[in-house]
Amino acid sequence: MSSAGNEVVITGIGVVTSLGVGREAHADLLAGAGPLVPRIDRDWLPPYAVHPLPEIDWSLQIPRRGDQRQMENWQRLGVYAAGLALDDAGFKDDADACATMDMIVAAGGGERDISVDTLIVEEGRKRNDRDVLLNEKLTTELRPTLFLAQLSNLLAGNISIVHKVTGSSRTFMGEEGSGISAIETAFARISAGQSTHSLVGGALVAERQDILLPLGSNRLLATHGEDATPGVNLGSAAAFLVLESRAHAEARGARIYARIDEVAGDRGKRDSDALTRRLARLADTVAPQTDAVQLVVSGATGVPGITAAELDFLSGRFPGAAVRGLSKAFGHTLESHFPLALSLAAIAVASGRPAAPFAGDEVAMPAPATGALVTTVGVQRAEGMARISALG
Repeated sequence: MSSAGNEVVITGIGVVTSLGVGREAHADLLAGAGPLVPRIDRDWLPPYAVHPLPEIDWSLQIPRRGDQRQMENWQRLGVYAAGLALDDAGFKDDADACATMDMIVAAGGGERDISVDTLIVEEGRKRNDRDVLLNEKLTTELRPTLFLAQLSNLLAGNISIVHKVTGSSRTFMGEEGSGISAIETAFARISAGQSTHSLVGGALVAERQDILLPLGSNRLLATHGEDATPGVNLGSAAAFLVLESRAHAEARGARIYARIDEVAGDRGKRDSDALTRRLARLADTVAPQTDAVQLVVSGATGVPGITAAELDFLSGRFPGAAVRGLSKAFGHTLESHFPLALSLAAIAVASGRPAAPFAGDEVAMPAPATGALVTTVGVQRAEGMARISALG
């Protein structure tokens, strides 16, 4: 348990989703009557649908065109959201603070060579020795330089270059689990007095065939049209937060959105009731007093079975809390899902107003939330929870 001075607080929020750019745009969405109206593109790659990127003027946070050109879109998106968070926290022009700021990033893989992937898939339909085929194509078709320009830790590198955040740097990979680990690690370091201020978050651009391929191959994506099936609709989003020790934030007179009371993550088998038992253990750690939670921002994916199990657990464990399904309005955002849920929960708690329903099947809140729970249950693995509260 951290001392009062090492309490972890949120002082900066940088958010981009299909529904808007910036904290203020999302605060307006949450303060409305709702339900939120998702922005979905069903024509890009039918029968699948994605929540696409909004219009973004990259130069507002990445002023040099040379920097913009050498990044893939998912890197631009992450760098942009990181800049928003630094601006929001009042750190953007503080060179000394940025030079000592820790950075923890949740990142996926760089964009793949779609033509090579297509070639392998097409050839694989004609041959049974697919292991041999794969080795043949990987050794003859790939350009190594393509991947050297798209390494996962280049998001952190580009944030350092553009925004001069040059303290320690960590990058986690592993879909939803990376976002959970990034937040959990930042929280633990500040709580332990090993860090005073940290930039943490992730980004995903959903309009990438190479991301849809493995999910679609495993029949995890929702399909639309005559033979519609439930599942995941990916969403483009980036969320970065500035986390600080309370003592550090108060010493510089920072605005504090909320306190992070606890964060926990886990993973394991999901057969039988293993998932429910694991969620119960996480809830015991993060929110043992259920009446401290009036709002739940759930990262439920939309995958049948797993989503139902999570929502059943939440309704049973926190019967008085309003549940808001993140993926319904914004799509499922993989690496950035946990940071995004935490960002929206913090905006809601700080606003002093009830959070609007994210979908038509969600009930209105009778009063503002002073405590909120954030969950993420990954498509195939990784579970995480965090609890935040307004400062008393």
